[in-house]
Amino acid sequence: MDDIIFGKNAVTEAILGGREINKILISKNIHSDAKLNKIKELARENGIVFQFVAREKFLPYAEFNHQGVIAQISPIQYKDLDDFLEEKHENASIVILDGIEDSHNLGAIIRTCVCAGVSGIIIPSRRNVQVNAIVEKTSAGAINHIPIIKVNSLVNAVQKLKNSDWWVVATDASAKDNYYDVKYNDMNFALIMGAEHAGVSKSLLKLSDFIVKIPMLKEFNSLNVSNALSAIIFETVRQKLKN
Repeated sequence: MDDIIFGKNAVTEAILGGREINKILISKNIHSDAKLNKIKELARENGIVFQFVAREKFLPYAEFNHQGVIAQISPIQYKDLDDFLEEKHENASIVILDGIEDSHNLGAIIRTCVCAGVSGIIIPSRRNVQVNAIVEKTSAGAINHIPIIKVNSLVNAVQKLKNSDWWVVATDASAKDNYYDVKYNDMNFALIMGAEHAGVSKSLLKLSDFIVKIPMLKEFNSLNVSNALSAIIFETVRQKLKN
């Protein structure tokens, strides 16, 4: 339970101490008081997501004095997007994840990105799994070798990248172009990957410079997102090594 902090006082001190918090869960069944209001106030001030959930969510922690409040702690310090963009990047790549819900998938993606020399990974603060202990283990420690950037809005993040002369490549099963038709080696580019069922959101597709697919020989369920990412990202590596 190293990635969970229990109780109102402990969660308050974690926020005040600058701990990297993925999310705060608050039971719908507890009454609001000064301590709980303080937690919500601090969360808003620090851009921390908090969510009211059914008390059943707290059953795995019944042995702990959680007081209806727990904080999920990240094992890493997230990087700021503006700081990342201030750095010099040449023929670089960044991966943007839109709605990835499985911790094992995220861990596998991070590991692949490190092996392929990706410069960073962007994840949204909501509706996407955050970096947790399972992600850390699945990545085999790769989380410590790549900047991971958490943003409140993927749309705003993509717009910032475009304003900084990054090209944007999104994946979509109905795209006309195949992923290997894009020339990746002469530009900084961001690759957007969506969840298996939902795919990349329409708002992000509209901002993309290229929309590509992985051609399939059989009509079947789409590839696991980590496998799809591997196919595309190592094509970009092949192109860079070829030149």
